[in-house]
Amino acid sequence: MNEQPKSLRQAILNKRMLVCITTGFSSGLPLYLLIQFIPAWLRSFEVDLSTIGLINLVLFPYTWKFVWSPVMDRFVLPFLGRRRGWMLVTQVGLMVLMASLALLDPTHDLSTIIMIVSAIAFLSASQDIVIDAVRRELLPDEELGVGNGFAVQAYRISSFVPGSLGLILAGFFPWSVAHLVISSFMLLGVVTTLVINETSKANERPLTIRAAVIDPFNEFFARQGWQQALLILLFIILYKLGDSMATALETPFFLDMGFSTVEIGSIAKVSKTIGATLGMVIGGVAMIKLGINRSLWIFGFVQIASILGYVALSMVGYNHLMLAFASGFEYLGVGLGSIALIAFMARSTNRHFTATQYALFSSIAAIPRTFVSATTGYIIEAVGYTQFFMWCFVLAVPGMLMLVKIAPWNSAKASSQEND
Repeated sequence: MNEQPKSLRQAILNKRMLVCITTGFSSGLPLYLLIQFIPAWLRSFEVDLSTIGLINLVLFPYTWKFVWSPVMDRFVLPFLGRRRGWMLVTQVGLMVLMASLALLDPTHDLSTIIMIVSAIAFLSASQDIVIDAVRRELLPDEELGVGNGFAVQAYRISSFVPGSLGLILAGFFPWSVAHLVISSFMLLGVVTTLVINETSKANERPLTIRAAVIDPFNEFFARQGWQQALLILLFIILYKLGDSMATALETPFFLDMGFSTVEIGSIAKVSKTIGATLGMVIGGVAMIKLGINRSLWIFGFVQIASILGYVALSMVGYNHLMLAFASGFEYLGVGLGSIALIAFMARSTNRHFTATQYALFSSIAAIPRTFVSATTGYIIEAVGYTQFFMWCFVLAVPGMLMLVKIAPWNSAKASSQEND
């Protein structure tokens, strides 16, 4: 008990947390370009909501990245090492593709835009595979909560670049300028990759394709049992279903409420940054005290309640104060829920199969954001925003009910017992 204050301080103030923050930012930037900036860009050129919603389908690599994660686990590029080599390739590729969008016009080049956006999604998902593995290999078990908390909030804060800075720039300059500025922020990930140490040991690399592809899945199902393993996978889908749908077309939602891109960039995104920062401090520290199971419960309730802010905004309409409250509360709730879920997924992996098992979990977690969210444009056009957000609230309940079986309040098995 006397070591607790020291443990808390050491869990927060170390270089590992800085790596979690910078890699989390690099991981989130391309995704928020796709789900926040691109929809606003297309909507400003009068692309209809149904088409914008369907473009979410190009995000399918996030749900299928476990298919090629064994390749990134098995093969080592001839520079920088097993993890850092793949990180550099994906990050440089992302920066080039993101910048290339500055050359296109949605009125005439929609097909080309879709192809480039698809490639960005593929490289972004591939970057996530490596970054997730690096974070799991970097963090001791006792730092999973706070480390993933910092990573998640940095991931969320990265939305400030395409969702705030980019939109503000688009209000004063051509959209091409905003594209180029956003892409330049990928340099943070490149610099991080070049300066950190390799986290993977040479003798940990799977030596055969079977060891890279089959063994990680066999180990997970054997350790958990088939019934519990399937329940875990279903829980990962349902836990964030409601908020994934609610935020799928939030930028077009703000625009349709009458807010300008400058108002969205300055009011909504600043509020989200404040909410995300509070989530980073509260969530990261609270998980050290609460543990993962209880955090899933408490943060999950906040996550559900935050959807009601969008319900209120859809009813009130154009109101700066309501926009600030709804967007800030939403990111606080979503950020807290993400911290708990990511820590839970990391705890459920085996250190010997980190990249592939975590890629499986995070791919499944992306299903609501990709396939379910692709229908949101049609639903909104059919029932309106208020009823849509109420349905998002209802669809968030089943994931919470599963906590009784997945993460009981009074049960908290140590990750070392589960994974070694």
